[in-house]
Amino acid sequence: MVVERSVAEVMTSPVLSVQGATPLQEAVKLMSEHHVSGLAVVGEAGELVGELTETDLMVRESGFDAGPYVMLLDAVIYLRNPLAWDRQVHQVLGSTVADVMGSHPHTCEATIQLPAAAKLLHDRSTQRLFVLDAERRPVGVLTRGDVVRALAAAG
Repeated sequence: MVVERSVAEVMTSPVLSVQGATPLQEAVKLMSEHHVSGLAVVGEAGELVGELTETDLMVRESGFDAGPYVMLLDAVIYLRNPLAWDRQVHQVLGSTVADVMGSHPHTCEATIQLPAAAKLLHDRSTQRLFVLDAERRPVGVLTRGDVVRALAAAG
């Protein structure tokens, strides 16, 4: 039964991550190649310090237009090649991940039960929760898609 499952049983691992000094072009390419809508940003010791999301990259008020995309569960499906706008990303948003990342990522522990994690996802209006160990290092990520897949498998 889904209710009795912990986040550790459902989360995706390992976590794709970058550092604040990572060139933005490299992070965009990683997101595109792995069809993910967000990356963990880690510090020197591997601790979570932020997150980079497609929302961070698609800041409309800046004049940047990433083009149309569709979200299907966890996957971001771009309707035009996102690598074609690398230069525009650099010009408008900066050159490193630290220039555009969010510094307040949503997190949880691996031991919490799936319903509690689903409530966190809903209450915080977020697509993902980074699952942290005792040293605040990301050991997994729980997305809305993971929750949906767990429900489908249980049904």
